[in-house]
Order: sequence, then structure tokens, then C-alpha cells
Amino acid sequence: MDDAQRWTQTDEYLTRTVAGDAVGLDAIRAAQDAGGLPDIAVSPNQGKLLYLFARIAGARRVLEVGTLGGYSTAWLARAVGADGLVVSLESEQKHADVAAASLAKAGLDDRVEIRVGPALETLPKVTGPFDLVFLDADKSHNPDYLEWALTLTEPGAVIVVDNVVRRIDEEGPDGDGTRRALEMLGSDPRLDATAIQTVGVKGWDGFAVALVRGRR
Repeated sequence: MDDAQRWTQTDEYLTRTVAGDAVGLDAIRAAQDAGGLPDIAVSPNQGKLLYLFARIAGARRVLEVGTLGGYSTAWLARAVGADGLVVSLESEQKHADVAAASLAKAGLDDRVEIRVGPALETLPKVTGPFDLVFLDADKSHNPDYLEWALTLTEPGAVIVVDNVVRRIDEEGPDGDGTRRALEMLGSDPRLDATAIQTVGVKGWDGFAVALVRGRR
């Protein structure tokens, strides 16, 4: 058994044992596949981790940059509860349509607002503050998204950035954006952050988590 097979088997075992409630969102993943969307959503275990981050933070208002098929959106919507709100930004109308239909079938659409368009065009129209921000869109603009996350949050908020490892060594916009975002997370006095490598059904990657600690 090679490393990738071992990672996948272990991830699947962990999903069955400690994230069993992920099965309730399997239909969203199936709809994403049926709609021809790219297979780049967070894994079930990562979705459950997002849910836990939001619950630990006591989040009632969440901002997500990158809806895709609505899988991570659904986990966040579960976390904020019936009186909460997830504002999710998606650049592609097709993705937004698939996500909206899936969230409606899951009974979560009443706590999700999907806004369609390039995030750097829709972010100026978003009203904060948010308790948690999840960044999972194009990596080239992650530094810009981080700055917006700081604008739309207050001290004590949590910022989660996905896919911060896979492209560290890449040349080009995504690699540059990944490195600049990590450097910002580590040097900006408004943030207290760390980044973690992960392995699993999605291979080798990682995420960053930051606490907004206020301006100095």
C-alpha cells in the first residue's frame, strides 16, 4: 500500500468513526459531481473541522469566499444554527445554482445567502462584521481576501484559509498568492496564526487558521 492509499483509507476510517454526521451531506457532493463541477470541495473531515471551528468561535455570521457546490457552505450553515447567516461568494453562476439547489434540499437555504460575481467585486458590497471567514477561492487573490477579511471582522473573529501548502513551491499567480498570504498571516500584527499540513482523500495540502487580535 502506498502513502496515498494509506492516507485515503485512514481518512475514510476517521470519517466513519468521528465525523459520521457527514453522511447527511453526501447528497451535496453527489449533486456537485452530477453538475460537472470540479472535485475540489473540502473533504468530509475538513468540513466537520470547519463546523467545529465555527461552533468553538460561537459564530452566528460567517463569510465564505468560494461556494463551489455548497458542501463547505452546508457545514458552516449547520454551525451557525437556524438564527445564523452564511454569506457565500461564488464567481460562477453554474456553481451557485448547483449550490443553491443542494442547500434548499438540505433545508439550509434559509440561513445562506449566495452572491454571484468575482469576489473582489462583491466584497465591497458585503456588510460585516463576521465571526468567522473561510477563504477557499482562487489562491492568487488570497492576500486581497485576507485584507477584506480583516476589514469585515472584529477582534476575536476566526479566519480559515484552505489550500495553503500544495502550491507553496509553484511558480505563477497561485504560488505567489499562497506565499504572500502565508507571509501576511505570520507578520500582520492584527493576526495570530498558524498553518498545518494535512494528508487524506485530497492528498497532501494544508490550511491556516488565524485569530483577529485587533490593531496595534
